[in-house]
Amino acid sequence: MKAEDVKIFGVIGAGQMGHGIAYVAAVSGLKVILNDIKMEFAERGLQNISKILSRNVDKGRLTVEEKDAVLERIQLSADLKDLGSADYVVEAATENEEIKFQIFRDIDEICPEHAILATNTSSIPIGRIAAQTKRPDKVIGMHFMNPVPVMKLVEVIRALTTSDETFQVTWDLAVKFGKTPAEASDYPGFIANRILMPMINEAIYCLYEGVGTRESIDTVMKLGMNHPMGPLALADLIGLDTCLAIMETLYEGFKDPKYRPCPLLRRYVEAGWLGRKTGRGFYEY
Repeated sequence: MKAEDVKIFGVIGAGQMGHGIAYVAAVSGLKVILNDIKMEFAERGLQNISKILSRNVDKGRLTVEEKDAVLERIQLSADLKDLGSADYVVEAATENEEIKFQIFRDIDEICPEHAILATNTSSIPIGRIAAQTKRPDKVIGMHFMNPVPVMKLVEVIRALTTSDETFQVTWDLAVKFGKTPAEASDYPGFIANRILMPMINEAIYCLYEGVGTRESIDTVMKLGMNHPMGPLALADLIGLDTCLAIMETLYEGFKDPKYRPCPLLRRYVEAGWLGRKTGRGFYEY
């Protein structure tokens, strides 16, 4: 199979990442099946896609007709069985190993034999996910960055079992979506989060230990290191629960104390302060 053979593109999870992935696939001309556990979640994802398209119409990047054509290419679903016609599926569910394992066991039974099954996991080893299926050669990591419509990077992570064909189709699809792919090996956190998350975790330790205020820590990283966003504000954007899950995966995977999640991060997550999505994290929204 080649990238041009992918006509129907499935996305599992219509949240922050999932609706962004569905957007870039639909804009590139693919028919998209956007699935979530409840139809209302899928509908919310479509509303978010519509808002992004409307902003592009307002800026003159798209015509109203082009916007309507993109929306017509998106089919909503609350049943994984709807993915039975998909040529390529990306899972963008919660960063929870058991949830992802079950999804892959299910779609392995549902999707056609030729279909490639990709995961947008931030840190869970691809090989462990591939082992849940009878097609480990067709399982790969396709890790988009948030916000998906804007960020150019896609990490392409092959497991030991991933075939060259699966890798090439995924690489070429990333290019088709207007992204720049980068290859990463299948180690916990891959490249992006193995570097990014310990930096964010260290920023949280600086806050925890009183080294600086949240504003001072973010200002130092923005103006001193030329980062577009400070690490604490970025953690709020990503979701503190996701940050904690990734740090725990790194800590479990390497058994190295440098990956120990900061106790303050754990306290915030336990309190339900997850960042922008709950209105409160290191900052109030």
